[in-house]
Amino acid sequence: MSTSANIGDLANVSSGAKPVHVICLGLSALDQVWRVDRPFSGGSEKIKAVAYGTLGGGMAANASVAVAKLGASVAFWGRAGNDAAGHEMKSAFTAEGVDVENFRLFADGRSSVSGIIVDSSGERQIVNFRGLFPEAANWLPLDAVARASAVLADPRWVEGAATLFCEARSRGIPTVLDGDMADAEVFERLLPLTDHAIFSEPALTAFAGSADDKSLAALARFGCRVIAVTRGEGGVSWYEDSELHRQAAFSVDVVDTTGAGDVFHGAYTLAIAAGLDVRAAMIFSAATAAMKCRHAGGRNGIPTINECLVFMRTKP
Repeated sequence: MSTSANIGDLANVSSGAKPVHVICLGLSALDQVWRVDRPFSGGSEKIKAVAYGTLGGGMAANASVAVAKLGASVAFWGRAGNDAAGHEMKSAFTAEGVDVENFRLFADGRSSVSGIIVDSSGERQIVNFRGLFPEAANWLPLDAVARASAVLADPRWVEGAATLFCEARSRGIPTVLDGDMADAEVFERLLPLTDHAIFSEPALTAFAGSADDKSLAALARFGCRVIAVTRGEGGVSWYEDSELHRQAAFSVDVVDTTGAGDVFHGAYTLAIAAGLDVRAAMIFSAATAAMKCRHAGGRNGIPTINECLVFMRTKP
């Protein structure tokens, strides 16, 4: 697709002259999710769960599933242990249509596992064991990057993200960074390699000292084409060409916000890969994330592209 593609053109991502292909690299986790029927109290307590499930999770992992459900070709590159959790994650990817040829299960590794509690308002608390894996990325098949229309990475595998972004940059392929919580040196290494950096509010606060627009603008020093922050119900703000832009969140009845940011990043990367301009990509991503929030679980409720287009036409 050309750089003048519009939102309606997204319906053709899997059947165009050059079908969209996205690579997502980073964290895959196995999420154990408990749902409770009241808001968090903030104190020590024993809470009865009204529901429980085990689901695949992780930032780049959820983003890859979002891309697949939206109808585009996608590969997940990442690491896990050769253990029960690793095999369960790999099976879940395959069931969703995600290419896992380069999701490596290390014999001496330990998979990442998360515990998530979701309260009655849809808010959640997460405890994550990030896993143990080799940091080296010299096994990644960089020739395969030539097939990609865009690439996304989260900050959980720094060596892998830097390797992927350097290769993509050398080929003129857009790079998208999921700016979740990470040490400052991680962002200082990855942001100069990033075309589109999209932070969460907590991560921006931790890195820049605040999540306000002034702190966001200060990150222009890294040379990214777009610097953005997602604000939940407050929508998304971004700087492009030294100008501040905003996109409101879509109003929905929220059941669970788990994975909403991941889905936003996956949808955004797909939109950029398909040639949409930044504002159109932000609108599409906000709609996709909002639709996910109407369902429990980080991957349940991710719409197809056509479902998202219908939803957007019904909203002001």
